[in-house]
Amino acid sequence: MNYLKVLTVATAMMALSGCVVAIGGKDENSSSNNSSWKKAQKLNNQVISQLNLGTALDSVRGQLGTPDFSESFREGDNETVVLFYRTHHQHSDGETTKDECTPLVFKNAVLTGWGEKAYRQL
Repeated sequence: MNYLKVLTVATAMMALSGCVVAIGGKDENSSSNNSSWKKAQKLNNQVISQLNLGTALDSVRGQLGTPDFSESFREGDNETVVLFYRTHHQHSDGETTKDECTPLVFKNAVLTGWGEKAYRQL
């Protein structure tokens, strides 16, 4: 009788060993991830609102971390870098897109402007 119980438990354990229960998702609509992108977005807005023109690129990266997107190009001796940080929700698709970000424009590693107007003037 004990042999039959052990065999039944062992069979059940082998059958269940491959089962995985997924709780929550990785899209921005899940509750845990939802709050993390909202917090990051809020923090980005707070930091950007306190920036000053002339701030060094390294200082801004130190405050805001890795940008969601970046672009850079060189014209003659001048280097332009644009960092994009998520600041406003547009799409509930689980992805951050440039239209949900604020561009920060740096010329020769110095902040010269931010926002759509600064970006369009490039």
